[in-house]
Amino acid sequence: MMKMKNRIFIYQLSILVILSITTNSCKKDNIIKKNVVITWTNPAVITFGTLLSDTQLNATADVPGAFIYTPGLGTKLNIGENYLRVDFEPTDAVNYNNANKAVKIIVIPNFQFGTMKDQAGNVYKTITIGTQTWMAENLRTNKYRNLEPIDSVSFSSWTRITGAFCVYNVVVPDNNLIYGKLYNWYAVNDSRNIAPASWHVATDAEWTTLINYLGGNSIAGGKMKETGITHWEDPNVDATNESGFTALPGGARYSDTFMRLKEYGCWWSATTYVPDNAWYYYMGNLAGSIIRDNENKERGYSVRCVKD
Repeated sequence: MMKMKNRIFIYQLSILVILSITTNSCKKDNIIKKNVVITWTNPAVITFGTLLSDTQLNATADVPGAFIYTPGLGTKLNIGENYLRVDFEPTDAVNYNNANKAVKIIVIPNFQFGTMKDQAGNVYKTITIGTQTWMAENLRTNKYRNLEPIDSVSFSSWTRITGAFCVYNVVVPDNNLIYGKLYNWYAVNDSRNIAPASWHVATDAEWTTLINYLGGNSIAGGKMKETGITHWEDPNVDATNESGFTALPGGARYSDTFMRLKEYGCWWSATTYVPDNAWYYYMGNLAGSIIRDNENKERGYSVRCVKD
């Protein structure tokens, strides 16, 4: 009888031990791990030949752990869009999940800019894109090619059918240096020539050639816009300037009103649409596209020239 009781006790004890082990195992298996938060924004545009460094590979996490980057430090990326990935392994692997994140980085050519000078003595950067050579800055001249002055109407009525220019908010001198002057189309079309010798204001067809070379209207604007938010409003969507065109948002003048500096860049073409309107192109900070439209020739827009 005593042996039977001992056997029953041992059996019950074994069951309790098994239950205890099973319970503890379940508790461990039921630990709910937390997700790690990785902070990593798209790095700034870099030029071809720049090796990846801590400047680009700078992800952070809200818990300690190890970062593994792909591609890694010292990698030279190809021109265009590239994607970087980080895999994160938390030190406390019991309570936290592994995590990963990817960001986009743009690599642009190491541009070889040329220079040119206008009839007023202003010096500009130039860039060859495909078969065309463009000014890489907005025109700033206050003189025609024969050195006769272009009418300045920064403070007087803008409505006229003769050539004129103004500076956006002329009391801010840097606007002329950075964004260039705004011209009505009559200055663009004046027989005395607003463009320097061996250059001309780009025609509608030449704008189209440029845009097609850069992939079409929907994406060419981003490839033409200067990067960052020093001169463009934030956000400057899809701006890579991989063409070197360095489009700047000089705004516009409608009648006697200045509009949209840092938000929109608008450029006349040399091509008439109808007697009172001409073709122009514009892009804004909120998109990577460039739009072709026509507007009254009295409007004040920026000008870019192409080499003959």
